[in-house]
Amino acid sequence: MSNPSLPPVPYHATAQRPGWAALPAAVRDTLSARLGADVVEARSTGAGFTRGFAAVLRTADGGKAFVKAAAHAEQPHLVDWYAREAAILARLPAGLPVPRLRWTLWQDGWYALCLEPVDGRPPRLPWRPAELDATLAGYADVAAALTDPPADLVAVGLPHLADLARDDILWWGEVAAGREPVPPLPVPVAGRLADLVALESRLPGYAAAAPGLTHGDLRGDNVLIDSAGSAWFCDWTWLCHGPAWFDLAGLLIAGYASGLDVDARFAAHPAAADAPPDALDVTLAALAGYHLTAAASAPPTASPHLPAHRRWTGEQALAWLAHRQSWT
Repeated sequence: MSNPSLPPVPYHATAQRPGWAALPAAVRDTLSARLGADVVEARSTGAGFTRGFAAVLRTADGGKAFVKAAAHAEQPHLVDWYAREAAILARLPAGLPVPRLRWTLWQDGWYALCLEPVDGRPPRLPWRPAELDATLAGYADVAAALTDPPADLVAVGLPHLADLARDDILWWGEVAAGREPVPPLPVPVAGRLADLVALESRLPGYAAAAPGLTHGDLRGDNVLIDSAGSAWFCDWTWLCHGPAWFDLAGLLIAGYASGLDVDARFAAHPAAADAPPDALDVTLAALAGYHLTAAASAPPTASPHLPAHRRWTGEQALAWLAHRQSWT
């Protein structure tokens, strides 16, 4: 196990978002009308790495709702992501610990989606064992429900992790070929580039052979812990065909950084029951390369904290992999 290592910016403070007053007056009026009363308070969420509006809105009649919104002219990709998330949320199996969709809205070039609010907070880091175990238990239910997903959810046109891996996740091969610069590597990993390439190259085949769907972006800032200590899973834009153990590995990277026994937790989790023996190492290698390569830059529409988050995540994934491989 590693010594605890905290991300450079806490998950609850990574976002830089516009406030309620930054939305056009017509959009604010329409949102209030849809909510049934004037908005009297907007509490922005500090988690996440986009610059879209995201806040819990409280209305004059005591109602609450969670609303995300973006302007198409300024952030067309974010509008597409929000619309995709809305389509997915409307079709997820009932009964899962997922915020439910109420409605969507187009108004004056702005797109908004309204969700049931969850009275919760991001997990504390370093991970508390009870919160991590509650998150793993909740994800077991999610993974089981998505092993045989409903037909209308599949009909949305979900991507395949195998294709995403080949197109956007696997970067060690590019580094080895000289098409990408070598990111800073710790001593145990220096000289292991061929091993990293070999490991990550297995991900597309493993992902293509696995049934079901995977969240695609499972990490601490996409989890909320409610007052009862249960976990809720948010931000469903990247749902794709692929194995649940891929998400499990990504989630547990911060658990490794917290000094917890994540190897045992991965091995015991139902989502890893059918994983190939080296699935965890393959995923860690792939995610490390992805995050460390992407840390070199960030789009202007992203939080300025995104590169630091990616660098920390990649470093922790490499450290966990090196520990598992006994690289010294």
